[in-house]
Amino acid sequence: MDNFNTLELLIDPRGIATLWLSRESKNNAFNAEMIRELILALDHVGSDPSLRFLLIRGRGKHFSAGADLAWMQQSAELDYHTNLDDARELAELMYNLAKLKIPTLAVVQGAAFGGALGLISACDMAIGADDAQFCLSEVRIGLAPAVISPFVVQAIGERAARRYALTAERFGGQRAKEIGLLSESYPADTLDQQVEQWIDNLLLNSPAAMRASKELLREVGHGALTPALRRYTENAIARIRVSPEGQEGLRAFLQKRAPNWQAELTNKESNHKEPRR
Repeated sequence: MDNFNTLELLIDPRGIATLWLSRESKNNAFNAEMIRELILALDHVGSDPSLRFLLIRGRGKHFSAGADLAWMQQSAELDYHTNLDDARELAELMYNLAKLKIPTLAVVQGAAFGGALGLISACDMAIGADDAQFCLSEVRIGLAPAVISPFVVQAIGERAARRYALTAERFGGQRAKEIGLLSESYPADTLDQQVEQWIDNLLLNSPAAMRASKELLREVGHGALTPALRRYTENAIARIRVSPEGQEGLRAFLQKRAPNWQAELTNKESNHKEPRR
C-alpha cells in the first residue's frame, strides 16, 4: 500500500475502506499533492476485490475547506496550459471516484467548501452533521466551479446548482439534505454512531449485487426508455440470477437462513483486529 502525506487509507478486515483526508492543520484543503494521492488511493481501492465499500471522511474539525490558498496563489502565476493540466488532474479524481465499482459514502462535518462539494457529489451517498456548512464559494474569489459542476448538478439538480454556484451562499446539513446533496443529516454528536449504522446496513448486502446495482444504475442514468436500455436491464437480471452470490442469496432466502456473505462477516467480526494502515 502507498504511503501518503495528505491522506490515510485504512482497510477494515470486514471489507470496508476508509479514506481520510488528513491535512488537519490546513482544514483538509486540496492541493496538487492531495489530488494526486487521492487518485492513487482510489486506484488501490479499485484494485482490491475484497473490499465491499468505501467511506470518505475528513480528520479534525472540517471535512475540507476546498482549495488550499497557497496552491491557488501558485496556480494564478502559472500559464493557461499548466492550469489546464491541473484541471485535468482534478477531473481525473472526480471521474475516477464516480466510476469506482464499489459503493461510496461521504461523511461530512464542519466545512465543505468549493471542490469538497465535488468530492461529496461524486460519491454514491453522503451523510453529514446538521451544523455542517456547505458552500460553492468559487465566485467569491473570481473563479467558477467548473470541473466539479457535472457532479454537483447530478447531486442537487440544475436549479439548486445555479442558485448556490451564483450566490456562493452557505447552507447547513438540513438544507443539504433537502436538495439531495446529503442522504441524511444528523446532530453532530450522533454522527459517528450513525456512520456505524450505515456500515452495519451495507454489510448485510451481497458485495457482488451492490457492484452490479451500481453498474446498472450508471447505465440507466435518467431512465430514458430505449430498446437498448431494455435489453441491458434484461441481461443484467439474468446475469445476477445465475451468479454465485445470486444463487446463494435465493437459496438462503428460500431456506430461511443468512446468506454466506453475512456468515463470513460474523467470522471476521469475531476475529476483529485493528484496521491496517
